[in-house]
Amino acid sequence: MTNNYSTWHHPYKPIKEYNKKVAYFSMEFGIHQALKIYSGGLGFLAGSHMRSAYELKQNMIGVGMLWKYGYYDQARNEDQTLRADFIEKTYNFLEDTGIEVEVPLHDNPGVKVRAYILKPEIFGCVPLYLLSTDIDGNDHLSRTITNHLYDSNELTRVSQSIILGIGGAKVVEALGGADMYHLNEGHALPAFYYLRDKGVKKEQFSFTTHTPEKAGNEERDARHLNRCGFFGRNLSENEIRQEMVNDGMINYTVSALRMANKSNAVSKLHAVVSNNMWKDFDGVSKIIPITNAQNQNFWQDEEIKKAWKTKSAKKFKERKTALKNELFDVVLNQTQKKFDPNVITLVWARRFAGYKRADMFLYDLERFEKLLSNEKYPVQIIWAGKPYPKDYYAIDIFNHLVNFAKKRKNLAVLTGYEIDLSKQLKCGSDIWLNTPRITREASGTSGMTAAFNGSVNVSINDGWIPEFQKHGENCFVLPELDYQKPTWEQDQQDCANLFNILENEVLPTYYDKPKKWQEIVFNGITDVIPEFTSNRMADQYYKELYK
Repeated sequence: MTNNYSTWHHPYKPIKEYNKKVAYFSMEFGIHQALKIYSGGLGFLAGSHMRSAYELKQNMIGVGMLWKYGYYDQARNEDQTLRADFIEKTYNFLEDTGIEVEVPLHDNPGVKVRAYILKPEIFGCVPLYLLSTDIDGNDHLSRTITNHLYDSNELTRVSQSIILGIGGAKVVEALGGADMYHLNEGHALPAFYYLRDKGVKKEQFSFTTHTPEKAGNEERDARHLNRCGFFGRNLSENEIRQEMVNDGMINYTVSALRMANKSNAVSKLHAVVSNNMWKDFDGVSKIIPITNAQNQNFWQDEEIKKAWKTKSAKKFKERKTALKNELFDVVLNQTQKKFDPNVITLVWARRFAGYKRADMFLYDLERFEKLLSNEKYPVQIIWAGKPYPKDYYAIDIFNHLVNFAKKRKNLAVLTGYEIDLSKQLKCGSDIWLNTPRITREASGTSGMTAAFNGSVNVSINDGWIPEFQKHGENCFVLPELDYQKPTWEQDQQDCANLFNILENEVLPTYYDKPKKWQEIVFNGITDVIPEFTSNRMADQYYKELYK
């Protein structure tokens, strides 16, 4: 096999229906625990996509960033509350491609960008080109651009988009160019501006929008971006005006939707929400649904898969117990609490953000205390997740849960929520909790990988769940509320509904009707595969977005 990744190259001959050369740009990729260039869902999704593209022999490459300190390492202060550590990462499995490009940035005529390759055979994904500015010949400031994923400094964030977009586009040019340029979220938007100037046609641009959250759809001052070099050249006042929305701003999502030939949302419900969100802006492309999914080979435990295929309740229980014990070793190590594999274990694990409501149980303390002390139907609850290191509201929720859990033997809050722990939580849980405010979760893929491993979803009916759910048959879904109600009313009602479902349906079924419970577990696996596997998704992108 050739090591020559300084041109467009794959270790296989791409299959005919996947022959189009696609360059997929993403700010983060969750390919493997050891390659810490991801923060959460967006990265996990991109990682699964790259794995499936490889499994299906697609003619695709990934273009991302080589973050020197990653996102952050989640540790604890002496009182167990959250501490964010930034530790330099070095990867000896990445190779220098020899490709170096220059990108004009702010008043610097040429910041050097070097491309490193993650070869397919290392982790089983399509070739992944990772960009770094931390190289000789760059000044100190330029070298720090690729330090931190989602840097909190505004100027650095803009620079990161320019390096990923324009630097990435130039690297793809050096490889021989692509037939399609696909932006996974708007971070790499400068790629579209740069390539459009180079004569790349609209038909070659596709875009995926991931979030109905205002904060997730970046918006910045147009003239400021122009000074930074965001558009690949200096736009005239007249040209800038054509790009502006909302009083002199550039909205990354709106611009990408305008420049892309086709765009997609990440669930059917999200497509409705997105089309509605952006309908008042002229020239935006129609947003079709391509529901997010995850890679089955990577995320599903082999023994669980075998037990499901043969429908062996005995084998499933044996394996689930072993997986619970593995997870409980982590709980014991981190919190000095000994959990019991015979007790139903509920897990809430995802990025900590206010709207995801990690602390929903605490909205009704009286009922929560009752649930925790119920001897007939005992429960164990684990929380895990990383807030953004500067999201003080989310950090406060995390720390509040840490302090609340300290005194209770059946509650645990874990740190280090990355790929490995995520997998252990999905394999070792009985229940996967998902409690966002409705319409705010675009897709939410963690419940899919939990279902792969026989963890039953208890969820708000948002994101991908409406496409999957059969209440009481393959999961449990909270009654849908009017999302226009005041949030505190929604919170109160959702909390009451969560307790009702747990007390009246979930716990009695788990403890009193084990056969019925097993049926729900197996139904969950059957209904999630293959519909919510990334092989289906990667195929759909070629058939619907790149056509």
